[in-house]
Formats: sequence, structure tokens, C-alpha cells
Amino acid sequence: MSENLDFLGQLDPDDPKQASQQIANKLRAAILTRRLVPGDKLPSQPELAARYGVARETVKRALDLLRAERLIVSRQGSGAFVRVHTQRAVELRPHIDAAFEQPHVTIDLAGFSGETLRDALVEALDKVRLGRLTPETIAVRVLISDMTVPTALPSRAETQADDPAVRERAERITRRAADSIIDQVTELGDLGLIRSTTVEVRMHRASPLFKLYILNGEEVFYGFYPVVERTVSIKGEPMTIYDLLGKDVPLFHYAVTDDDTSHGTQFVEASRQWFDSVWSTIAYRYNG
Repeated sequence: MSENLDFLGQLDPDDPKQASQQIANKLRAAILTRRLVPGDKLPSQPELAARYGVARETVKRALDLLRAERLIVSRQGSGAFVRVHTQRAVELRPHIDAAFEQPHVTIDLAGFSGETLRDALVEALDKVRLGRLTPETIAVRVLISDMTVPTALPSRAETQADDPAVRERAERITRRAADSIIDQVTELGDLGLIRSTTVEVRMHRASPLFKLYILNGEEVFYGFYPVVERTVSIKGEPMTIYDLLGKDVPLFHYAVTDDDTSHGTQFVEASRQWFDSVWSTIAYRYNG
């Protein structure tokens, strides 16, 4: 970089932090204050080493810290760049729409009921009906917890024990969302609007603690289900349960980049492997 780098400051010899941590802190501050904006190329390792009077290995450790925080990406032969998408919560819906701009759409979901995916699909599928989006194929896989068997969550709060009535309520929610996804996608194929549509739903006996979406094998959206205590009506009677807060929880975005060693690329690959491993081992067919 030929620009003036005075905003990156100097190392403080009286600071007990390691030089690599100090360098990471200065670069992080420059990114968060937008002195370095998304897409900007960082100074090269030799430039940073010369500026701070340290070895390149020290600079490399500083960059590794920022890469782990998903603030920067490295491109082989080109250097390090400020991420276009830093690690912050994102909305799923526009990314679903973007995925449908591709000729072959694949969506994998692992979660509790699929309500968020069902709602996010509505707009994209409406655009297909109107001819504004024209994918050739759509393949959806949904991996959800089986609420017909005892699970840790949701549960009766008073005893923290499994309760068939609580599970029956959760099962209705799960089936309603899963069946809606199946019907919405299948209808497009039945109408001849899509050359090929497939929807598969499988279940497993683990409690749902997070949600995971994989779009076209290249983007992942990941979020946690907070456990909340609330009172619901079950068979006409109020009951306090430990439930999963599913809607509107923050989703974090990871995407494949040109760098095979980037955090995003590795997270997407690990997510795909995890999903396929559960799908092909302990998951079993959903009988809608």
C-alpha cells in the first residue's frame, strides 16, 4: 500500500501485550472505524513488519488472529483483504432469493421445525410463479428432531422432565412447517414451472440446539436456539415450559472464498460434512 499508514500507529513498548496482539488490535480498530473498509487490501506482511520493527512471523500471528475473527480473508498470491461480509447477524430471506437466481438450487436445513425456512421460501417461490426467478431444479433437504420420542427440549419447566403433552405441541409445530415446505416446493414441479423438484425430510432423536442452513453448497447460515422459560396453553391449560426460541434468532453468515484455507471456506465444508454424516447415519424418513 502506498497510502499514508500513520493511522495504524506504533507499538507501545510499555504495553504488556505481545507485539502480535498489539498489531492485531491496531488493524482491528482501523477496520471497525472504517479507516480500512470492506474490500481494502491490507499492507503487506513486509510493510507491516518494517513499520512495527518486528519479524514477519509476528505479523503473520497478528493476521491469523484477525482471520479467526473473520475480519479479513487471505488470497494466495494477492495478500490480505478486509472481508466484505464481517461476522455479524444477517437476514436469511435475501440470500434465499439470491440462491434462486442460480439454475440449480440446493437448500439443506438442520433445525427444530423449519418455520424460518418456510417463511423465507414464500417470496422466492412467488417470484418463480411470476416468472421473475427461473431455476431449472430445486432440491431441498430438511433435517429435524423427532418430537414423538423423549427429548431434553422442549420440556416441562417445573420438573425439567420430558412431557408427552409438551412434545405433542412441538410435533404439531414441526409437522406444520415441514409439510408446508414439502407442499410449496412440490407444487412448482406439479405446475411445470420447474423441471425438477425434490424435497426430502428426515428426523433424528437429538434435541435441537442450533439451526443450520446451507445454500447451493457455498453459503452457510448458523444460529443458536436460546432456551427460554415461558407459559403456553396445552390442552386448554397453562403450562410453564422450557422452550426453544427459534424465530428471529441471529444468523451468522459464512461463504466459500477463493482461499481454501479461509475461515468461511472451512466452515462451509465442515457444515456440509456434518449435515451429510447425520443425514446418512442416524436420520430416518419423515412420514408426513
